[in-house]
Amino acid sequence: MIPVLNITDLHKSFGELEVLKGIDLAMHKGDVVSLIGSSGSGKTTLLRCVNLLEEFGRGRIEIAGEPIGYREEGGRRRRLPERQIARQRAMTGMAFQQFNLFPHLSAVKNVMLGLTKTKKLPAEEARAIAESWLDRVGMLARKDHFPGQLSGGQQQRVAIARAIAMAPQLMLFDEVTSALDPELVSEVLAVVRDLGRDGMTMLLVTHEMRFARDVSSRVVFMHQGRIHEEGPPEQIFGAPGTERLKAFLSNSQS
Repeated sequence: MIPVLNITDLHKSFGELEVLKGIDLAMHKGDVVSLIGSSGSGKTTLLRCVNLLEEFGRGRIEIAGEPIGYREEGGRRRRLPERQIARQRAMTGMAFQQFNLFPHLSAVKNVMLGLTKTKKLPAEEARAIAESWLDRVGMLARKDHFPGQLSGGQQQRVAIARAIAMAPQLMLFDEVTSALDPELVSEVLAVVRDLGRDGMTMLLVTHEMRFARDVSSRVVFMHQGRIHEEGPPEQIFGAPGTERLKAFLSNSQS
């Protein structure tokens, strides 16, 4: 079976600072992988490389067997044309820390926008898809509300619906609860948990250790730009293999 995501020897630097130092990671359909680790370990940068929001240096990223971002030409690596990159970027969906909803559009029109502009669907079909996903995340009753009329948790659920409505092969979540008040965190995590149970392939950056333990098929601990340890959640949280991971988990629970 071709992996949904296959990352090989991925490197990324910002000037002299090497942030990713040779990442290898494969995911298959239905996998839910949580990336954990201290701030600055490279988790968000890895997600942004997968979504082509960051250019990456040495290495290779494939989605459904297709190399993304670059092509080899005459022994040199060249960035693909922007039109092709836009198509590849649509193979993944991404929910960010900030909701990034258009304030002048209602919830349903925020979700419809990519369907009509990128996928060129008729408005009626786009609305049906948008309403279906808003219903799925518990926001159908507020479909005509504008972002300013919604709580942070409600806005994040609309943002998740907007990303998933595009039918990506891989869904990326970057600390989707970090900008929320504590009482709103559980409603967003419940949506993500349900998506995982339904078989969606997801790569998550999270600082919610209990959530990572509950929802993941695999947990990846990153440290200083490398994958330091990975395994099923019962192994990572129940029997960590290194002192560095033990210290991180201890600090996360304190």
